[in-house]
Amino acid sequence: MTPSRTLLASGLALALAGTVSAQQRAGDAMPESYRQVQLRAQELQRRSLLAMVDSMPERLYRDRVTPIQRDFAQQIAHAAGTVPFIVVRFMGVPAPQLPDTAASLNSRAGLRGYVNAVYDWAANVLRTQSAADRAATVNLFGTEMPRWQVWDELHQHTFWTTGQVVANFRKHGMAPPGFGFF
Repeated sequence: MTPSRTLLASGLALALAGTVSAQQRAGDAMPESYRQVQLRAQELQRRSLLAMVDSMPERLYRDRVTPIQRDFAQQIAHAAGTVPFIVVRFMGVPAPQLPDTAASLNSRAGLRGYVNAVYDWAANVLRTQSAADRAATVNLFGTEMPRWQVWDELHQHTFWTTGQVVANFRKHGMAPPGFGFF
């Protein structure tokens, strides 16, 4: 991503965070139309993860930049897999039936299947979440927030985690896939 696109993306994220924080402080309910923004964010996450999966040669899926970090496939699975972990725990929905990561981490088809299964499930949960459930407050690791905001926190986590795999591409002299906005 070019420095100007990075700056634009950072500015957009800060603007969104400022809007959300001001709205939350005011005690206002998030408008129903915001659900569509969150669904688009989920699809952006899916597309970004799949672009990473498709751009990395399979032979490097289990490669690490340093011995203590997750390998490429584990990091992609972590970025995607945190979505159901958090949603199940803090939204009180049943856990999805996801492909076994032991099989998913070793092939492009397996990793794509895992990412798609996560985001298919998450989109369904988000689409069907009632307005009352979205407004209910939860304690997300020490921070009180409405459940609708948990989706935004997940979005931040996914992109922070996905950004870490850029080092896997750089280690092998490759450029990561381009970033696409909504």
